[in-house]
Order: sequence, then structure tokens, then C-alpha cells
Amino acid sequence: MSTTRGPISQFMERNYLHFNAAAMMDAAKGYETHLDEGGKMMITLAGAMSTAELGISLAEMIRQDKVSIISCTGANLEEDIMNLVAHSHYKRVPNYRDLSPQDEWDLLENHYNRVTDTCIPEEEAFRRLQKHINKIWKDAEEAGERYFPHEFMYKMLLSGDLEQYYEIDPKNSWMLAAAEKNLPIVVPGWEDSTMGNIFASYVMKGEVKATTVKGGIEYMGYLADWYIKNSSGKGIGFFQIGGGIAGDFPICVVPMLYQDMEMPNIPFWSYFCQISDSTTSYGSYSGAVPNEKITWGKLDIDTPKFIVESDATIVAPLIFAWILKM
Repeated sequence: MSTTRGPISQFMERNYLHFNAAAMMDAAKGYETHLDEGGKMMITLAGAMSTAELGISLAEMIRQDKVSIISCTGANLEEDIMNLVAHSHYKRVPNYRDLSPQDEWDLLENHYNRVTDTCIPEEEAFRRLQKHINKIWKDAEEAGERYFPHEFMYKMLLSGDLEQYYEIDPKNSWMLAAAEKNLPIVVPGWEDSTMGNIFASYVMKGEVKATTVKGGIEYMGYLADWYIKNSSGKGIGFFQIGGGIAGDFPICVVPMLYQDMEMPNIPFWSYFCQISDSTTSYGSYSGAVPNEKITWGKLDIDTPKFIVESDATIVAPLIFAWILKM
């Protein structure tokens, strides 16, 4: 057992020896090897990982250059910032399985939106961000400028306007860490988020133009350009948390470049891990075993491949702890 590692890593090495625990260790060691050999890593965030406060570990991964690019849903993009500015107003509901329809309605009436056991406060979270991001959208439009969703969020964070609201230690916000690094982010399907819905409402009211926020096709071009510039040498790994569009969208950049852009020498993803509890037999892409991705031109025969069939809110922080030698 390595003595250079902290107590969490030592505990993992001693106890996580079989089944999903062993798969997690293999994936963590593979991630570490990939970085040690000069590789870069994409992390994809689906589900409600920001509301699960993954920022506590992910922010440090970003600061220590253990991740080079992130793909996430619009919800994960905004909910990390909501937690930053409204944490004390969140409401935890440990007995969420016992809630009746009336209980759920009462939460809505009190302006709480529930994500499993955690309720996000509408006024302190959604509306607080809305006021500031709306001004940034309109300022960009008046200046004839266009930006990606994550770039607008970076502008809001780096302006310092939100500091008056901070309710957690800012070192635990992965979005703030990403903004300070100007980390590349891809947010496919951003419209499917609260801020995306709000922006759409402004477009429908005629207050802003839809083109002020760059969209998905432009994100694919942005990602393709980044991949071409960064895939030499050891290449780029793919660390997928959950399923959905956050993973499906970016992994396709390789076959798109190879087949549609006719770039036969573009490298495959050079590491792949997915943390998922999706079931293969239902025909879901999220549940597909890594080898299926070979047939789509995403992974090579020899790409290190890992799947951890478990709860990402437990597994991802542990893998990050291993990478950080905690």
C-alpha cells in the first residue's frame, strides 16, 4: 500500500477489492495512469450532480488540472452556482419517499422545487441568478456580441456581482473554479434548464434575440476544434458520470470527425469510464457496455474501458479522492 496517499485512498486500497468496488478502483487507477502518461480528460456530468454538491471534490480536480474539459447539462451548469448563492435556503426532505401529492403541492406553493431529497428555493436561487444573467444577456446583445451559455455564466461569476450572496466556501464551487481557469465547457441542450427556459421566455417576449446565446451546433464545432488541437500524444480520456445528452453529445465528436469530416487519422478516445446504474437490456445508450462504442467508431479495441454500475454520488467523489491522493 502506498504511503504517499491520504487516509481515504488508503482505506479504498485496503477495502475495495471486489465487484463494483474493484471496478471503481480499476477505473480510478486507469484515470491516474492516463494523466501520468500525459493524457487529458473530459468529465461529463448528467443527473443532478451539482445539487449533490459534487463541487466539493470536482472544484479541486479542476484547480489541480486533473480535468481538461467538461460536458454537462444546463441544470448542472446553473445548479452549482445556485448552491453557491442560496445554500442556506435549500430544504432537505429525508422522507421524500413518503410525500403525498398534497405534500408535493405544498412544496410548490412555498416555492420549493424538489430534486429527490433536496428542494431548491425558487426566489433565492433561480430568481437571484435571473436578475444578473438577464443584464449580461442584454448587454451582450446591445454590443452585438454572442457567447456560449457557459461563457455567460463565467462572466457573471468573474464580475464579482454574486459575491454578496455567497453562502458556502467558494472553493467548493466547481463552476467558480472552472471560470477562474477559463476551462472549456460544452453544454448540449442548454435550453432544457431553468436559465434556458427563462432565456426562451425573453426571446418569445421579444426582449432578446435567440442568436445572442450560441447553440448546440456551434458547441459541436467548438468541441471538434478543441479535440483536434488536444488529441495528440496520449490523447483524451472520457469520464462519464451518468448518461444522457451530457455524455452522448461529446463522445460523438470522434466519429463525426472521422466519418463526416473525413479525417481518418483522428485519434479515438484513449480512456473510457462510465458510472451508471442504467440497464443494458432496456436498449438504453446510457446502459450500453463500453464495447458497443467500438462499433460506432468512438473507442478503439485497446482503449482502457471501465464501467462502475453504482451510485455516482458515492463513486465519483471517491474516484476524485483517489486522483487527488486524499
